[in-house]
Amino acid sequence: MRAVHFGAGNIGRGFIGETLADNGFSIDFVDVNSTIIDALNERGEYDIELAAPGKKKIHVSNVDGINNAKDPDKVVDAIKATDTITTAIGPKILPIIAPLIAKGLTARINSGNTTPLDVIACENMIGGSQHLKDYVYSHLDADMKPKVDKYIGFPNAAVDRIVPIQHNDDPLFVSVEDFKEWIIDESQMKNKDIKLKGVGYAKDLEPYIERKLFSVNTGHATVAYTGKNLGYNTIGDAIKDPFVLKQVKRVLSETRSLLYNKWNKEFTEKSLEDYHSKVLKRFQNPYISDDIARVGRTPIRKLGYDERFIRPIRELKERNLDYSALMETVGRIYHFDEPKDAESQKLQKMLKTEDLKQVIVETTGLKDDPDLVDQIAKSYHDADNDKKN
Repeated sequence: MRAVHFGAGNIGRGFIGETLADNGFSIDFVDVNSTIIDALNERGEYDIELAAPGKKKIHVSNVDGINNAKDPDKVVDAIKATDTITTAIGPKILPIIAPLIAKGLTARINSGNTTPLDVIACENMIGGSQHLKDYVYSHLDADMKPKVDKYIGFPNAAVDRIVPIQHNDDPLFVSVEDFKEWIIDESQMKNKDIKLKGVGYAKDLEPYIERKLFSVNTGHATVAYTGKNLGYNTIGDAIKDPFVLKQVKRVLSETRSLLYNKWNKEFTEKSLEDYHSKVLKRFQNPYISDDIARVGRTPIRKLGYDERFIRPIRELKERNLDYSALMETVGRIYHFDEPKDAESQKLQKMLKTEDLKQVIVETTGLKDDPDLVDQIAKSYHDADNDKKN
């Protein structure tokens, strides 16, 4: 079997690529990074190292690369014959690759290949594949849409593996944590004959997506923003600070109460406690050195209405449950000043040139909840006082 995977970065090679290869797939990696694509074509293989005791090596072979900027027709040809399409390219890039996927799916169906195919966006977002579907459909001709509806699935997925920032002499080598979780919404699949070992399948994916987003993503970001406010540069150093550790535990306690309140038919309190205990151990993994600058980047996106902080705060408030630790962290996000991150610099400029509450509304979408806007404004000032003290 063959897979087309968009995104040949560390996540793509170190997580999705590794899993596909372990299931016997040969992989066409699609990316605009010429260094990586050329190396994939030259060698056809690469190595992964687990960031854990023993540093186990995993060898991945039978891979190649396609530069979609230089050879879009090769991507179309690959899609015509592939057995699955996956992405790990970042939410903001999904609309950029959508026209090419639309062209490939059109060519596939017009060529007479009506074998059911699934397109799976493995991104840190809720409903990633369905978002990608919307982008793709906006580039399909009207007569093609019902055919794509019939033969092509866009099942949502929840993915979880920490792949820290790294600088290796070998452009293909990648270090990843030993933990990984990939769950696919089975109800949205078109080709249910392809079931990957090492991947979970759920009839309702939403509980698992929220568990991951409100635990790993919210928790990781909490360590980053709290640590940054205290002057730390790495996640490893920050989480050794008792204050940071206490803060992330408080945040996880709040999101755990929300998850149990919403999904107690899926998760027990004990299972959520065990899951969060494992999450904390992952953050404390001494074999993973991650920069706060990387984990905290794109703060405006992370402040979004349906993102990892504002969504649980909104839903906890609706249920009259505590969200004080989450609110404290949100205040610190607005102080995240990272020179190399464009969103961080945009946010800092907004704070200097606009009214604070207007910035909060613009970034969080909380135009209909002035009470939460007031609370965030207070948290922002409290965080500023923390920095000065």
